[in-house]
Amino acid sequence: MPQKVEPEAPARHPGRPAPARLLPAPRGGLGLIAALAAAVVLALGIRYAGVGAPGSVDARVGEALDGPGPLWWDLASVLDALGEPVGATVLVAAVLTGCLLLRRPRAAVFTVVAVGLAVGLTTVLKHVVGRTIHGGYLSYPSGHTAFATALALVVTLLATHRRGRDGPGPGPGRTAGLLLLLAAALVAGAAMGWAQVVMGAHYPTDTLGGFCTALAVVPATGWLVDRTADAARRERR
Repeated sequence: MPQKVEPEAPARHPGRPAPARLLPAPRGGLGLIAALAAAVVLALGIRYAGVGAPGSVDARVGEALDGPGPLWWDLASVLDALGEPVGATVLVAAVLTGCLLLRRPRAAVFTVVAVGLAVGLTTVLKHVVGRTIHGGYLSYPSGHTAFATALALVVTLLATHRRGRDGPGPGPGRTAGLLLLLAAALVAGAAMGWAQVVMGAHYPTDTLGGFCTALAVVPATGWLVDRTADAARRERR
């Protein structure tokens, strides 16, 4: 009588794949852009430290944007409101909710930390630089512009990042992804910067400083979150 052959046990799953990294290694491309942005923030901060008046570039740009019609003023007011505490909280909460629904805790942490650091750094720099507008209000760099730029960078990074360390996955190629990232940052930063200048809340160079602050902080935060999360995962294993 032939012996009964037991079916082979199914092969064990080799383990869950490593969580998707937010950014590739900090080499070239985005790393260079972040470094240049930090240099611009520093240079403008030194140039306008303690100044309470517009520079020549500020005056020319401000004159060109002076006197918007009612429709443009209303648009600027809406954009400005999105950078205020209530509007900013709603936007960040929406992105955070999306991350949690998609079960991407690393992305959720990145969203909160990156945007928070970008805005927080502008607050610190305001007191360090001491540039003022309207007789005493600290203005450099623009926190509203930093917020809008940082949020655009975060959303674009989360939407286009590649799975694995540098491995295959959904999303554009590295060059196309970098161009898309910069385009999103420029659109968001320019829109909020325009609103701040039109409403007289900031000098144009303040908004450039806010834009560059976000451009320097967000990539650095992404690399820090990746490195910290990867190290914690290795320790658990």
